Amino acid sequence: MTIGHHLRELDGLPAFDFVSSEAGRTELPEADAVAWRIAGSSYGDDVVWEEAFARFTEAVDITRVRALIVGAWSDPFEGGPDEVAAALLAARDRLPALRALFIGDMVMEECEISWITQGDVSEFLNAFPLLETFGVRGGTGLVFPAIRHEKLRSLTVETGGLPKRAVQGVAAGDFPALEHLDLWLGTSEYGGDSDIADLAPFLAGTRLPALRSLALRNSQLQDEIAAALAAAPVVARLETLDLSMGVLSDNGATALLGGQPLTHLKKLDLHYNYLSDALRERLREALEPAGVLLDVDADDADEGHLDHDGTVWRFVAVGE
Repeated sequence: MTIGHHLRELDGLPAFDFVSSEAGRTELPEADAVAWRIAGSSYGDDVVWEEAFARFTEAVDITRVRALIVGAWSDPFEGGPDEVAAALLAARDRLPALRALFIGDMVMEECEISWITQGDVSEFLNAFPLLETFGVRGGTGLVFPAIRHEKLRSLTVETGGLPKRAVQGVAAGDFPALEHLDLWLGTSEYGGDSDIADLAPFLAGTRLPALRSLALRNSQLQDEIAAALAAAPVVARLETLDLSMGVLSDNGATALLGGQPLTHLKKLDLHYNYLSDALRERLREALEPAGVLLDVDADDADEGHLDHDGTVWRFVAVGE
């Protein structure tokens, strides 16, 4: 499975595509009513992102803009969003209301998720200290050093392979207001070289004091993660736990069920999985009577592929 549609909302605001060629010809929404999506051409033969953003700043009162979605920039296969960063940093004093930012909202026709080149995304967080929601798509070249950000409430990193150093950087960061963390860990084939030890700071519950929603998903380590969460201190203070989109099997789910109670959760998301019907039923019987919103739908997960030597290969939901 790949990314087939653009973001439909950001931080509770509906996404709206700013089409620079139509600016001034069509009625635009109020500046603070939508999450504005600014996109160029990923092949560099049509709209240049920086030019589209410049026209956006002329057409919209950006002092009132609350949310921005950065779409394709020129040649994301080879280069990161350096020009995007330069344009946003140059305009930051004119964006005092900005509270939500997403970098890299591209679908497969523009650039596959594991081909999107990123860079040091901490410059966006450092430039906008009042940001409450930040997201990024693409793991190639992604750098996420340990930083402190006072206001960030939601952090999402979507990849087909999240580099070990980026995982470690997020884990070592200081985010006192962070309530929601969503990491797509991916696979080693696409650069996802972290292991269960790199996730220990998230599981220990000693960091991220405001955390209430934890998603460690789209992972080839899903069984190991589930087993670790069975006794992880962080679980007791979560409202939502998301282990979806990976290669979760009966082994991981059984370990999770056999660990600490999960009945305090408001939601447990396991969709896209390799669970047996019997295990799905066990989960329902254990959690749904307690009011836990449970998603154990297998979605598009196949049965895995059997190699000639008997090895079963299973795949995360979003890889390439």
